Amino acid sequence: LAFCRGRIVRVPKGPLIRVVGTEVAIPCSVSDYDGPSEQNFDWEFSREADFVRIVSTWDSTFTSEEYQKRVGRGDIKLRRSSNDAVELVIRNIQPADQGRYKCSTPSTDATVQGNYDAEVQVKVISDGLSVSGSKARSPTSLRLSEGDSFKLRCSAVTTSPEHTHLHVTWQVKSGSSWRDVLSLTHEGKFQPGPGYEERYRSGDIRLDTGANDTYRLSVSQASSADGGAYRCLVSEWVRGADGSWQKIQEKSVEIATVSIQRTDVVISTSNVSVTERDSLDLTCNITTDRSGIFQAEVMWYFSASPDDTLSDAQLLLSMDHDSVVSDSTLISLSHVDRNSYRLLVRDVDVEDSGYYFCEAAIWVPLHNGSWHKVVERTSAPVSVVVTALEPDYDVFLNASKTPKFSDDPTELNCRITNVQDTEANIRFTVSWYYRQHLPGDDVVAEELLASMDADWTLLLGDRGRERIQNGEIIFSKKSADTFSLRIQWTSESDRGDYFCVISAWSRHRNNSWVKSKDVTSASVNIFWATQDYTLTVEAVKLKPFFVAGHTFEMTCKVSSKNIKTPRYSVLITAEKPLTDQSNPNGTTRIISLNQDSVVRLEDWTDQTRVDGVVLEKVQENEFRYRMYQTQISDAGLYRCVVTAWSPGGGGMWREAVNGLSNPIQIDFQTSGPVFNVSVHSDSPTIYQGEVADLLCIITMEGMPLEPDDMSFDVSWFAVRSFALDREPILLASLDRRGIVTQSRRNGSSDLSLERISPLEFRLRVHGCEDHDFGNHYCLVTPWVRSATGVWQREPDIKAKPLFLSVKMDVLNAFKYPLLIGIGLATVIGLLSCLIGYCSSRWCCKKEVQETRRERRRLMSMEMD
Repeated sequence: LAFCRGRIVRVPKGPLIRVVGTEVAIPCSVSDYDGPSEQNFDWEFSREADFVRIVSTWDSTFTSEEYQKRVGRGDIKLRRSSNDAVELVIRNIQPADQGRYKCSTPSTDATVQGNYDAEVQVKVISDGLSVSGSKARSPTSLRLSEGDSFKLRCSAVTTSPEHTHLHVTWQVKSGSSWRDVLSLTHEGKFQPGPGYEERYRSGDIRLDTGANDTYRLSVSQASSADGGAYRCLVSEWVRGADGSWQKIQEKSVEIATVSIQRTDVVISTSNVSVTERDSLDLTCNITTDRSGIFQAEVMWYFSASPDDTLSDAQLLLSMDHDSVVSDSTLISLSHVDRNSYRLLVRDVDVEDSGYYFCEAAIWVPLHNGSWHKVVERTSAPVSVVVTALEPDYDVFLNASKTPKFSDDPTELNCRITNVQDTEANIRFTVSWYYRQHLPGDDVVAEELLASMDADWTLLLGDRGRERIQNGEIIFSKKSADTFSLRIQWTSESDRGDYFCVISAWSRHRNNSWVKSKDVTSASVNIFWATQDYTLTVEAVKLKPFFVAGHTFEMTCKVSSKNIKTPRYSVLITAEKPLTDQSNPNGTTRIISLNQDSVVRLEDWTDQTRVDGVVLEKVQENEFRYRMYQTQISDAGLYRCVVTAWSPGGGGMWREAVNGLSNPIQIDFQTSGPVFNVSVHSDSPTIYQGEVADLLCIITMEGMPLEPDDMSFDVSWFAVRSFALDREPILLASLDRRGIVTQSRRNGSSDLSLERISPLEFRLRVHGCEDHDFGNHYCLVTPWVRSATGVWQREPDIKAKPLFLSVKMDVLNAFKYPLLIGIGLATVIGLLSCLIGYCSSRWCCKKEVQETRRERRRLMSMEMD
């Protein structure tokens, strides 16, 4: 490829057939060249043998004498299309220009390779194409109505000696440029212009050929866009030597000027305003200059928006081209004259307000007696406003009952007065509103309590919805002109301004109700003076001194002010020391008694002492709390939390105020033993599968006790982390009765918990696994029997955690796999050696004779 590469000069494949008097452009290009990107070209011409120089891109003296005038006038010139291509342009070519044209390029290559010139034959034929329109010299004028049809004719014939094809195009000019309507191409295909595709497929635009080489354009259903000047554009095409079609000339002739009279549909009245119960009169006018026989089809539409389409609008009434009107009771359509149609709507209503428009279609008769629609137009919408007949009335609001205290009833009456100009089709409803009363000029938005629709259906607002549903707020209609609002039990949150809105509703023709007017009453303020509630609670310990095992007793005395017939609920709480593990928050809810004297145990979890606490009502304002067989763990501060309740609406109780008593302390002064707990293991690091022994050792300081006078609840926990940052997991527990409880385990290891001495407890983990590692500790709850024979629970004691590490026995784990691997490797190695020996001994034996190499000295360079 590198050796074959060289400069290539190309011209079209000839012969090139051109018509005398037309402009000819012969292209020439060069490729695969070296040197500068912009190349120069020389053109020469030959009729028979010798070439005559015509023009050059780089040498102004290149042109021969016989072509200097034509080149000077610009009849022959070079037009550069790129750095490596030019065109030889010959204007008004003549038969003398027929011959061979050679394009050559001066060499800019380092080596001479390829071709540097190319020739093409140009053949000049006579002009045999003639295009004509009607017999009249000037274009005819056609004045048509919208929807009519028209036909235009032109004649095109060629007497060319070559085999040429004609391309006929009908064009229209409505502005400054021509637009293609329909073409019959040189290949015999019909091609509609842009925007005419649908009309061509429907048959409204056709192009027919007739006798004497005529081409007829037929246009049906003419619209205003079809107006303008029409011409027939004919071009002559010939197939070149390379098989492609080439246009050799083009002629046109203007045929006619067509003007289309537009048909308009308008409503004679602009925006209309009528009063309710009156009649609405609208006229639809059709503007057309059509003089023949035609009939109009009219349809009236109504829409709520001026932007609605026909599919969205409501059809009111229609009249077809046979003057048949669709049926309607309150709406009529009449034919006033040839081009006017009147719409009359009787007894209009407010809902008739909107936009009205009419659609008209023109129908013309055909030869077979049928009717054909030629044009259809829609008028601009006309705005119609129907003014409602508003009734005249006033609204008065007064309070028939006002509260003096909380929970008293409130009743408001909203009356309609001075009613005038009302009809039987008017109905009144009410809406109630509340506005919070604030001092100063602060503005607060009103809140809807309830409203009524036209059917007197009650619609609730967001404020007080639950109270209204419970019957605490009642809405009623006492008479035809009076509406009532009653609050059964008025609370402090109900204080504020109230007002009502009376709405008038009008009934329309379809028996629907539409609101026509709203009148708002003056506001009424609901307010009463209040005093703050006060509550005082005093706790008294009845027995100043007692010891563990005795009964603790305290009373709570309550006094209140500004509370109407109060009742009290009492809750007993205890604040334990922070060392108490059972309640890390410090406060425990023990027992409660509500305002109905119902007792309930709250957070009391000692199952052995379910009946050990009692709370009772001594008087209306005095309550007594007892705790039997007190234990050391009961030490702390005890209080009474009292809530005062006042009677609310519907027999319900409403919380008024809370109070807290002074604390009563239970403190046991004892010189009993002190217990300590520690965890010990001889082997804190073990291997998988072994047994881990953990000992929980209890030591005692102070007064010694007999083994029968003490017992322990022992629980073992594990934290599966190094830093004690996870929740502890209960492993097993042993209560003081000797019952062992184990938690559910996921692994294959097992646990055992036993008491090996009065003060030692052992936890064993059998078959340890890797997930058994972690910090282990025991939690001990001592129980001591007092001199009275009562078992006392001591505070819980937690031992310091001991970390248990579980390792893997690497030797035992890899012993058998290593032995098996070494054995297999040894067998495979011996087998490989045996196979190699046998193959070299018997299978691949071959004698090789080594050639003898002669040793010669190198020659010296002088001898060479």
